[in-house]
Amino acid sequence: MSSRQEEKERRRREREALEQKAKGSDNARKRVGIVALALAAVAIIAVVGLAVGGVLGGGDDGKNGGDRSDAPTFDVATLEEAAELAKCKVEEQDEEGSSHTDQAVKYTANPPTSGDHDPVAAEEGEYDLGNPPDLEQSVHALEHGRINVQYKAGSPANRIAQLRGMVDEEVKGEKGYKTLLFQNQTGMTPAVAATAWQNALTCPQWNDRVFDAIRLFREEFVDKGPEFIP
Repeated sequence: MSSRQEEKERRRREREALEQKAKGSDNARKRVGIVALALAAVAIIAVVGLAVGGVLGGGDDGKNGGDRSDAPTFDVATLEEAAELAKCKVEEQDEEGSSHTDQAVKYTANPPTSGDHDPVAAEEGEYDLGNPPDLEQSVHALEHGRINVQYKAGSPANRIAQLRGMVDEEVKGEKGYKTLLFQNQTGMTPAVAATAWQNALTCPQWNDRVFDAIRLFREEFVDKGPEFIP
């Protein structure tokens, strides 16, 4: 009798041990499942973040945005007045040519305002720091009535941010209307300049007044190229 009782007790303990082991395995599987779901969620968030970043950042096409801030503005009526207050120079220049060529062109004006140029015009928009548009293509853009706003290499980051903010302002009801913004690629002397076909605004140094001069230059000369391209 005692032997049968001991056997029953042994079997009960074995059964409980097996049940406990099975429960532990089930809990382990649940933990693995939870971890897998968490990792999958992180992966989905990362993919979505990259997709959104690609849309908002514009991709690696050489025309990404950067820090921007509001540019100073003053009550100035004319381009001539704004240029004088900013100690900038506005001048009309002789045409250096207008033919298409696939060769490098040496321009007399620096930065150039006309001349032979690449058959393809540079696209308007903001170009990455140190990655300006092709020179001959940027001249072609002027022929289409675009405005090239360019800053000298080594310009202060806060001034570039203000320039970005100014270029984003509306002209003819559109932000950044027909404007190219880039770091100068011709080794120009001015700190900042704006060019249109046969016209230039050059500012030897940065100051709060240069932004009004650039604003009024763009308003006066945008869409004034010999070839109007919408």
